[in-house]
Amino acid sequence: MSLAPENRLRHNLTMDIKNLLPSRVRHDIRVRKLTVAAITDITPLMRRITLAGDQLEGFTSPGFDDHIKMFFPPEGEPFPETRLGPDGLVFEGPRPPMRDYTPRRYDAENRTLDIDFVLHGDGPAASWAARVKVGDPALIAGPRGSMIVPDGFDWYLLAGDETALPAIGRRLEELRPGAKALVVIEVASPAEEQTLITAADAQIQWVHRNGAPAGTTGILAEALARLTLPEGRGFAYVAGEARLGREAKKLLLEERGLPPELVKIAGYWALGEADAHLPH
Repeated sequence: MSLAPENRLRHNLTMDIKNLLPSRVRHDIRVRKLTVAAITDITPLMRRITLAGDQLEGFTSPGFDDHIKMFFPPEGEPFPETRLGPDGLVFEGPRPPMRDYTPRRYDAENRTLDIDFVLHGDGPAASWAARVKVGDPALIAGPRGSMIVPDGFDWYLLAGDETALPAIGRRLEELRPGAKALVVIEVASPAEEQTLITAADAQIQWVHRNGAPAGTTGILAEALARLTLPEGRGFAYVAGEARLGREAKKLLLEERGLPPELVKIAGYWALGEADAHLPH
């Protein structure tokens, strides 16, 4: 039975709205033993490490803010044997420190995976990234799921500190030509600004801490508050230190009135907590 014209219009509008909602997909988790194939310093404090290996066969990461687990045993110690059990990863021996990282770029043909590391402090991940050499082993697992954001919104807001740069840079590369994007990124200094490649109509604003420790200023939230959001239906992504997430949530949801289903806020780390496992 065909719909009356007014009902058909309502049906089509409902379908259009549903098509512009982020969706989630799950993946089978695999543990992969890889090798460091290349090391590239993007900026003084951002190092790109390229992992390679036949075990990347079948790797998938369709979401720009996907995250994998990386494992960092103490220096000089081997990776423990690892398998996937019914309740998650099982280690034969002590579990090494783990951290979440965004797959910056995956090359299926050459079976290489780029991961960007912020070189800060003495944590297990930053220390490993600072001393790692080509040929060293690496161990990853995941991603276990992806958020798929349609490329049909009228505009996109992408904001975060340097820990969000891999996701923001990847999203900018993936946006369709001419898509409108407002981008605000907090970094330590002008030397940490990256060249971001995109075919989108992107307005990129960098804000600098200029000597202040990460997570101690409100400069990114202040820059977000000054933005004039475009008309139309948009999607907002904000990631970084946990306090930024709380401020962005108040600004975008309560003050600007954006629909919660069109805002993704991710706390990647928390000031003063060395091993904070925050929801992405």
